[in-house]
Amino acid sequence: MLTKIREKSQGAFAGGILVLIGVPFVLWGINNYMDNGQEPPVASVGDKDFYQRDVNKAYEQYSQSLRGMGIDEQSLKSQALQKLIKDEVLLQYVQARGLTATDDAVRDFIKGLEYFQTDGHFDDSKYKSLLATQRLSSNEFVSRVKNALVMEQFQHSIVDSSFASQYDVESFFKIQNQQRDVDYVTVPLQPVAQPPKDEEIAAYFQQHQDAYQTPEQMSIDYVELSLADWAKKVEVSEDKLKAFYNEQKDQYSTPERRKISHILFAVDAKTSEQAALAKAQQAKQALASKDFAALAAELSDDKASAKNGGDLGLFSAGVMEKDFEAAATALKLGEVSAPVKSAFGYHLIKVTELVPAQTKPYESVKDEVTRAYQKAQAETGFYEAGEKLAEVSYQNPDNLQAAADALGLTIKKSALFTKEHGEGVAADDKIRSAAFTDEVLQGNNSTPIELGSDVLVVLRMQEHKPAATRDLAAVRLDIAAILSNDKAKQWAADLAKQIKSRLQAGESLQAVASENKLEIKSLKELTRRKAEVPGPLLQAIFKAAKPVGDKPSIFIAPQPSGEQIVVSLTKVKDGVMGEDDKKQLELAKKSIGNALGEAEFNAVLNSLQADADISVQTKALPAAE
Repeated sequence: MLTKIREKSQGAFAGGILVLIGVPFVLWGINNYMDNGQEPPVASVGDKDFYQRDVNKAYEQYSQSLRGMGIDEQSLKSQALQKLIKDEVLLQYVQARGLTATDDAVRDFIKGLEYFQTDGHFDDSKYKSLLATQRLSSNEFVSRVKNALVMEQFQHSIVDSSFASQYDVESFFKIQNQQRDVDYVTVPLQPVAQPPKDEEIAAYFQQHQDAYQTPEQMSIDYVELSLADWAKKVEVSEDKLKAFYNEQKDQYSTPERRKISHILFAVDAKTSEQAALAKAQQAKQALASKDFAALAAELSDDKASAKNGGDLGLFSAGVMEKDFEAAATALKLGEVSAPVKSAFGYHLIKVTELVPAQTKPYESVKDEVTRAYQKAQAETGFYEAGEKLAEVSYQNPDNLQAAADALGLTIKKSALFTKEHGEGVAADDKIRSAAFTDEVLQGNNSTPIELGSDVLVVLRMQEHKPAATRDLAAVRLDIAAILSNDKAKQWAADLAKQIKSRLQAGESLQAVASENKLEIKSLKELTRRKAEVPGPLLQAIFKAAKPVGDKPSIFIAPQPSGEQIVVSLTKVKDGVMGEDDKKQLELAKKSIGNALGEAEFNAVLNSLQADADISVQTKALPAAE
């Protein structure tokens, strides 16, 4: 629970900047890359106007992050617009107060983004290419990042200053660890004796035609730019491959494996340097007739390794002192060094395992070298081609042929697919999400879609089939089943209400349950952590009002299945902080403090929005829910 509180209190910007400026760069307010002409704004915040294309861009990000949650397109667009407005209100507020992020902070943040890295290092060519793909200049992108960091800075100034008092923590655990006693009966669904009438089925069909439609479908034309395909175009020669192999030889080599043991003769307050050296020399002579491991166990002052015969494990350069490393590196397998001086005393060192470094011959890895060489040579050209793809497909929004001709690509076609399912290229949800945007439905090319780190796709609509209502005959049995189930649910709900009323009137649960042939179940000292209790029932129990005096609290907990559970809450006992809770006390204070700070931050945002000069064209979009 504490972890969940902490996760939910991270706010609108903390941990969210990557979503806002990640690839694809769906930044709030990203506009003005096209001539607005006479298009009226959808909304305005002060002097800042937002157009339909801004909402569409924001919607793309929303539709990807909220896919599968059953939220319709218009609601998502409404939420996207509200997010645009809220962020702009905050941005204008922090800018008016002179808050800013340093150039160094912005530079470090951008360099740390994985989208711009190759082999863990910032790649300037990839940075420029990806910005070009999204039609963003470097200055504009840096400005967006700076704005996001400043908004996060403001958020942290509120959230991080909040704290939880001891009273807050005790109150949290009083509720979190609360115990409740309940008795309950479950009213099951009963089969309906009479099947639905024809007129009932027809009426239901007329009222719910949206639920009986074939889904909207689309097929697309698309061009695909792939690094793997681009690499195949790179010409190779034996000389270039061998030169690349020599440059990258470490990639085809295994380092030397060297395992060592030692015997330490320490120099300390009791043993002088001369005495320690003498001991080491005597031990070296003794090795002529004694085992090194046995002697280490007997004589070594390094008691930790002495238990294992002096074993120090695999030798790693840079860990030990210079003289120690030099001696350990020079030894042959099984050889014992002369006494070696270190800051700890004198050592006898032995190599117990030695596997020489090996490099795979060129001929054995030629195919691997060829692929690596082609990929390395193709990367720069691939990112330049990505820029070209973005540029040409944008300049020719009504066809893909120009982009295909410019880059030597083939226009491919997909089969019909829906928003939820597709095959081939449409199996990727990024493709389906882009295909059903307003931009594509209006006949334009999509923006480049990045599939993984090495494939770019631009698509356009080939065929579009709107959703269509199915025939009543095809769905008749389905509707009959729904109506029968609805009647069964209504019967259960009516009986549950009757039982509740009788219990509230003072009748005993035992008598009512017996009359209706229902089984009584009891839960004693129930806590919120009781995993075996169904979630909806557990939530209802802990949301219910406490009993007043000796009169139980009676309520109904509807279940997803349609069953109704009538509950009698008889006892509530406040929770206390347990031993495990005390161990998490600091986490509790921090998590609850963050939650309080987040609530305060949201209150500030709402206040700023209430005071801001905001206008919304209500005819353009539905109101936010």
